[in-house]
Amino acid sequence: MSVPTVIVHRDAEVLAQAVAARLITRLADTQAARGSAHLVLTGGSVGIATLAAVAGTAARDAIDWRTLDIWWGDERFLPDGDPERNETGARAALLDRVDVDPDRVHVMPGPDSGMTAEEAAEAYAAELTKATRPEDHGQVPSFDVLLLGMGPDTHVASLFPGQPAVYEEERSVVAVHGSPKPPPTRLSLTFPAIRAAREVWIVAAGEEKAQAVHMALSEAGPFQVPAAGARGRQRTLFLLDRAAAAKIPPSLSRIASP
Repeated sequence: MSVPTVIVHRDAEVLAQAVAARLITRLADTQAARGSAHLVLTGGSVGIATLAAVAGTAARDAIDWRTLDIWWGDERFLPDGDPERNETGARAALLDRVDVDPDRVHVMPGPDSGMTAEEAAEAYAAELTKATRPEDHGQVPSFDVLLLGMGPDTHVASLFPGQPAVYEEERSVVAVHGSPKPPPTRLSLTFPAIRAAREVWIVAAGEEKAQAVHMALSEAGPFQVPAAGARGRQRTLFLLDRAAAAKIPPSLSRIASP
C-alpha cells in the first residue's frame, strides 16, 4: 500500500474546487492513456460539493463521460430516489448534468430491487467481478480514483470502527447492519476492494474531523480506525481543509492554498 500524501486547502469551498480540478485532470489523463477509466464516488457534504464543482466548470468536457465507469464505495439501503441515498445526491450534483452511459453507472441496489441487503451485496460484487480485466488485482476493477469521505469516528465508506465489516478479507462487498450512523442497513466495499484502487483520495473538511485525521495518519490499526486502512496501490491522498488538518504535524502536510 502507498504512503499517504497530505494536501491542505484553505477552506471547504476551496477544497471542493481543488479536488474537482484534480479529478478532471486525473480522469482525462487516464482515458487518454487507456481509453476508459473507473471512478468510485462517495457521499457526504464535501463529496457532493466536489461533484457539483466538476459539473460547474467547462473543464468537465475534458472527460469522455461515455467511457467512464462509475461505482459507489457505499450506499444506504434505501429505495431508488430516496434523498438519503448517495446515488441521489450524485445524480443531482453531476450525473444528470453530463452525458454518462447509463450502462456504465453501477448503482448499488436498494430494497425496492426485491433483494435483501445480503443479496444486493452479492449482486454488486458480481457486477464488479464482471467488469474486471486480466490485469486487474482480484475481484474488482483497478479503480483509477476511489473517493472517500471520513466521519469523525474515522469511518470510511460504511466501514465503522469495530464492526464486522472491517474484518472482512474475502468478499469485495458486504451488507452492513446496525450502523451507528442512520440508516442502520447499508452496503459497502470492503478493505480488499478499496485497496485494489490505483489511487485512494480521502477528502475531509471541518474541525470535527481533525482528531479523526490525526488518528488515520498515525500508527493506528484499521479495525479501530478504518481510515488508517484505506490506501491505494499507487497513491493515497488526504485532501483536507485547514480545520480538518489542525491536529497533524506541519511536517506531514503541503499547503496548497494560502
